[in-house]
Amino acid sequence: MTNTPNNQQTPIETPPTKKSGEIEIDLLEIARKLWDNRRFILKVTAIFAAVGLFVAIFSAKEYTSSVTMVPQLSDGKSKAGGLAGLAAMAGVNLGDLGGGSELSPTIYPKIMASVPFKKDLMHTKVKFENIPHEITLYDYYTNKDYQPFNLLNTIKKYTIGLPGVILKAMKGESRESGVGSRESKYLRLSQKEEAVAKILSSKVSLAINEKEGTLNLTANMSEALVSTQVVEAARLLLQKYITDFKVDKVKQNLDFIQQRYNEAKRNFEQKQMQLAAFKDGNRNVILASVQTSGERLNAEYSLLYSVYSELAKQLEQAKIKVKDATPVLTVVEPAVVPNQKSKPNRPLILIGFAFFGGFIAVGFLLFKELKNNFIANKHKNNE
Repeated sequence: MTNTPNNQQTPIETPPTKKSGEIEIDLLEIARKLWDNRRFILKVTAIFAAVGLFVAIFSAKEYTSSVTMVPQLSDGKSKAGGLAGLAAMAGVNLGDLGGGSELSPTIYPKIMASVPFKKDLMHTKVKFENIPHEITLYDYYTNKDYQPFNLLNTIKKYTIGLPGVILKAMKGESRESGVGSRESKYLRLSQKEEAVAKILSSKVSLAINEKEGTLNLTANMSEALVSTQVVEAARLLLQKYITDFKVDKVKQNLDFIQQRYNEAKRNFEQKQMQLAAFKDGNRNVILASVQTSGERLNAEYSLLYSVYSELAKQLEQAKIKVKDATPVLTVVEPAVVPNQKSKPNRPLILIGFAFFGGFIAVGFLLFKELKNNFIANKHKNNE
């Protein structure tokens, strides 16, 4: 054991000093401050809860109707191969008759988001409860006479939306604010149609369940029956657009074969009448030149009949292929008129506003306490 010299002392460890500008946080002190200001927190929470109650009471009601579907995709290659085999037995070559490509269900939401789809949907007529006749969705959202009064929307319009109202009043009503031309060569949306299209995008949606392979089409509207009408109209429109996309190629093939068939039929009938007239006019003639002309007409008639017969078979096969290629959205769960509203969820709105108010009050007190500590430490450091 070695002794340390008398003039040397063992160093004593000192606690680390607080750096300049560092703020010490005492959780117990913060908890005490919050408890002392509990009345302030409760008041702020109560004010926000009152606002939430107002919003919950005067929010517009919405009803949700949905339909669940399964896309039935045809096995194009196998079916086309079967038809080609049957045609080959009859001596007909169908070629690439069954060449329609499948349309992936992941494209369906893009179809619904397209301008033509929205335009067709907004001009669909539906029956509202308080309106004696059917009107289009476009008329419902653009005609103020059809819109029910909603206090909350009115307050939003003249508070948060007041700058937009002022700008619209300063610019004046656009001359193109009416209905856009639906027969124009190019697609065009008026300002009102564009506004209605945005509304429909938020109210009509399509969700894809890749795991189960189902499609869920949903519509949220102000009335229960209207939501069911809209979701059914959207389903039928989606079926139409998918069909148009899918069978476009096979329809083009059908139109081509139909044209060739009409030409072959016309030529065959003309040659048939020409051959009949020749036989009637040369019934008792035995000249070699006449026999040669008759043989030539018979050969031309046989050739035209062969072409006409084969095109008739291909035409029937093309018609079958058009029907076979038509996709079907099988409805698994049909749309039902809802009995309960989906929005607003009043208890959730009330709880959410109350929680947000409490959070704001606590945050304000914490910020105030940190600010006071920062100022106190700054004065202490300056001294």
